[in-house]
Amino acid sequence: MVNALAQVPSEFLFALGTLRKAQCRSELRLDEIPAPARLAPYAVALGAEVFSPTAATRQVPVHGPAAKAFAEKQNAGPPDEDDEELATGRFILLYDPDGSAVWEGEFRIVTYIRAQMDAEMGNDTMLGSVAWTWLVEALENHAAQYRAAGGTATRILSESFGTLSDRPDTIDIELRASWTPATANVQAHLEAWSDMVCTFAGLPPLPPGVTGLPNRRLN
Repeated sequence: MVNALAQVPSEFLFALGTLRKAQCRSELRLDEIPAPARLAPYAVALGAEVFSPTAATRQVPVHGPAAKAFAEKQNAGPPDEDDEELATGRFILLYDPDGSAVWEGEFRIVTYIRAQMDAEMGNDTMLGSVAWTWLVEALENHAAQYRAAGGTATRILSESFGTLSDRPDTIDIELRASWTPATANVQAHLEAWSDMVCTFAGLPPLPPGVTGLPNRRLN
């Protein structure tokens, strides 16, 4: 292990250290997952899930299926163990000591977020633009400096037929995005991304002055 760490560039180790300091929202279940091996010489990946709010979270959803579900659960006793997944995502930090002209730097953050929308919001033709705005605003709110950002927002309509025809239609939004952090300190970028995932899930922003608690494991 010592020999392995000795071969890891100090700049990448520093970036990993800043990720460990990130204060992510408590509604987010965040764990380290296998990182892609072909995108860069060095990489770390985190997977996130947001489940339906419980009395413990005290977060009333502002959009999506959770808004109605939360209202129905308020007087339904203790929360179920099998809570509905509202949003999922991946956060990948790449590092290439030689840099990349496409990245415009040595680091690159690649993200993926998917969440189910309610019918009204899911059918809004501006949903893709709104999803990109959520990303930009989250980075700005955390003062996470970046450049060369790009992404794609996709709406996915799922319809069921035959023996599954009783299932309601669903509309999901997917956002795939990447950007280059201005420095190796990527703490604010992970914090901004965690807010972004919660926004996709329909959770409201934290009140001013309130900091989310860490809820992750990063080896």
